[in-house]
Amino acid sequence: MTSRLFFEQIPGLTDYRIAHAHQLTLREAVARGDAPDTVLVLEHAPVITLGRKADPSHVVAAPERLAELSIDRLAVDRGGDVTYHGPGQMVAYPILNLNHWKPSVGWYLRSLEQVVIDLVGDYGLAGERLEGFTGVWVDGAKVAAIGVGVHQWVTYHGLALNVAPDMRHWACIIPCGIADKPVTSLRGLLGSAPPMAEVMDRFERHFRRVFA
Repeated sequence: MTSRLFFEQIPGLTDYRIAHAHQLTLREAVARGDAPDTVLVLEHAPVITLGRKADPSHVVAAPERLAELSIDRLAVDRGGDVTYHGPGQMVAYPILNLNHWKPSVGWYLRSLEQVVIDLVGDYGLAGERLEGFTGVWVDGAKVAAIGVGVHQWVTYHGLALNVAPDMRHWACIIPCGIADKPVTSLRGLLGSAPPMAEVMDRFERHFRRVFA
């Protein structure tokens, strides 16, 4: 199926609402067969998002503090709890008709995790899964969060890999509702961050291979 995959890298910082509207338009087009399976890859302006079953108390910063940091706050229609997106974080939104691969949410989540595990492996890092959790971890710290939506087997939302974000922003939330496990980034693990363009290109390569 890799020949049917189209990757769209969006430059600059993308407002979350704009990206979400783009996803929904693509989701309907992919479902109709009017567009190829597409993966959006981008960076967001600072935003905290709350999934369908999120606990609002997991946003621990007061509204005044969020305003001071220019962090938006939105309720969204994905799985998962509370998470943060911002500059220095690679976000990928695959809009895929899983009937072209395997109509299984579990298979899809594990495949996304594998893409990130292979990507961080390029930098000598041992990415891993933790039983009972979704995402990718290195040395017990979360480096990539995953929260997806599936509508009639067409996926939207996706994953976020921390490359070199402002880690202080995570103090505003309990990430994914997990209070006892830290969040990390490639910069924190490697000492310096690889270029975002390089990470995006590696992500595309590993995504195409895993979803082959």
